[in-house]
Amino acid sequence: MKIYNTLTSRKEEFVPLVEGKVKMYACGPTVYNLFHVGNARPLIVFDVLRRYLEYRGYDVTYVQNFTDIDDKIINRANEEGVSCDDVTKKYIAEYWTDADGLGVLEATLHPKATESIPEIISLISTLIDKGYAYQSGSDVYYRTAAFSGYGKLSRQPLEELQAGARVDVTEVKENPVDFALWKGAKPNEPHWDSPWGQGRPGWHIECSAMANKHLGATIDIHGGGQDLIFPHHENEIAQSEGASGKEFVRYWMHNGFLSIDKVKMSKSLSNFFTVREAAEAYGYENIRMFMLMSHYRSPLSYSGEILAQAKNALDRIKTAKSSLEFIGENGSDKITDTEKSFIAALTQYRERFIQAMDDDLNTADAIAVIFELIRESNSIAAEHEPSKEFAVKTLEILNELVNVLGLIYGSDGDESIDDEVEALIAARQKARADKNWADADAIRDKLGNMGIILEDTPQGVKWRRS
Repeated sequence: MKIYNTLTSRKEEFVPLVEGKVKMYACGPTVYNLFHVGNARPLIVFDVLRRYLEYRGYDVTYVQNFTDIDDKIINRANEEGVSCDDVTKKYIAEYWTDADGLGVLEATLHPKATESIPEIISLISTLIDKGYAYQSGSDVYYRTAAFSGYGKLSRQPLEELQAGARVDVTEVKENPVDFALWKGAKPNEPHWDSPWGQGRPGWHIECSAMANKHLGATIDIHGGGQDLIFPHHENEIAQSEGASGKEFVRYWMHNGFLSIDKVKMSKSLSNFFTVREAAEAYGYENIRMFMLMSHYRSPLSYSGEILAQAKNALDRIKTAKSSLEFIGENGSDKITDTEKSFIAALTQYRERFIQAMDDDLNTADAIAVIFELIRESNSIAAEHEPSKEFAVKTLEILNELVNVLGLIYGSDGDESIDDEVEALIAARQKARADKNWADADAIRDKLGNMGIILEDTPQGVKWRRS
């Protein structure tokens, strides 16, 4: 497998530090609000990466954190007249509603910043001891000039960063580019005891401490959106490598921006849709499909038209699965030579799918392989009465590839509706057998009003949603 490494700006052969094992970290949400569709992209991208690595036989330890102490959280708590803990508990629960809806699996670990305060304090102490950090009043700052590699991820020379930096009047730094590791306590803010007085951690130090705590000094893959390259991930490198003296991350992966009206979607610009809003309009599964129809590093534009295209594409897969399941139960027991040849060649679809995914997680090409499989199997099934064996074997590999991408998982379905549909179809079949055509037609019309399309085939009645 080859991965595009942001650090080197090229695709590199993926070779984990320990054979057969992958240590992977992705920056999770700051839990003060519902997350927007742009935030959903890295969640889905790195969920698929984790799934694919496991599909290829790797033992993956995947850590995705929750930032549960931050200026935004404090501001939200003050606005609502509640504690920061109340805010974070609420929005972590809301996060899981949307993450589950999007088919995002739980990571191996979901640490919280507030649960890692001892490790954060220890890491800051090490940086001070090694000359990479200094205390200024009740704050502690990272000394960027002390780290020779500062700027290597974002390719921004320290001199240029210094020239463009601005310093808050309340800050006392050696260098405008130095950044806070520990912030002295302010009135009515959460705080913890430390060697530098009461205070709370800065944002960047949290991820370095949690990654080190759960994955060690060097990890295989670190992921996130392009907006995190600078300053967050740049600062993570400086902190982690300054403290350990070891390479922090071997492969840096960053997904492209999601835009709306050609402008990056972000909360700060107020040009965003929450995942909850988008799901109410288009369905969670279709949002996931939308994200995976493009390469993860490509910019992606959000619109209702494109979401509708994603829905149509996903419906094609669902229809194919449903048809194959139906034929598998009701098809012919006799298999044709054409079907035998097709079954013998099914492994080529798996191989081409893997080839696409091995090329820097190219989900767009992988989905194209799935659609080719569907197109060819539909063509064979249309030529004659298809066999059960043909359907079962084809469905087996279709499910295998679809499951790697996590595309169909039922988050938008309703099993009670399915049960009602099956009962109505059975009633219609009885009416037809009794030659009660009026009742049969009435039931078909009722199903049509429910968005259910019936198809009478030699094997029996098939149904699908319109």
